[in-house]
Amino acid sequence: MRLHPSSHRLRHFVQQLAALLERQPAEPEILTQGSALLADLVAHDDWLPNDYAQPQPQYYQQNLLHADALGRFSVVSFVWGPGQSTPIHDHTVWGLIGLLRGAEVSQGYAQDALGRWVPSGAPVVLRPGQVEAVSPTVGDVHRVSNALADQPSISIHVYGANIGAVERSVFLEDGSRKPFVSGYSNTALPNIWDLSTEKNAALQAAAVVV
Repeated sequence: MRLHPSSHRLRHFVQQLAALLERQPAEPEILTQGSALLADLVAHDDWLPNDYAQPQPQYYQQNLLHADALGRFSVVSFVWGPGQSTPIHDHTVWGLIGLLRGAEVSQGYAQDALGRWVPSGAPVVLRPGQVEAVSPTVGDVHRVSNALADQPSISIHVYGANIGAVERSVFLEDGSRKPFVSGYSNTALPNIWDLSTEKNAALQAAAVVV
């Protein structure tokens, strides 16, 4: 697969987040500094390969872009067709959601005195460049929807684990729980580590100067 010349943005994000986690910071620092890194990534809509930006009519797509070799984090593109949404669900680990394209609505949920899941707080509408955090400590149960009825939306999600392999839960309004493991929609990852194009361009530039 031929990547866009700006694919270096994703590579830089992965490297910077790995460096942050290498310091083993507390979660508040991860959410604060990780949000800033993700905001910088989604401020530019010129790097996501087209194969990982395609909606499907039946269900939203969850495409793995990168999985840390040590299982510390994963980066995923969520592609929402018009009107598509998730069920009420949790994550069990910290997560960051950055809006790349379109618009997305996140509605938090909490259990009432009878154990039923009800909306909690006002819905959060994300626009391109904006980032929201989730985790068991700051709020972990929500439902996410494409805010646009006539076009796809794309968000970039970062989680503190290989999220496609984490056992999580879907919740019904009556309080019942259904465990699930999401997996991923794609079977091939973008190759963000091929530096030959950049290095050959540098060599050609150097040869012209000489």
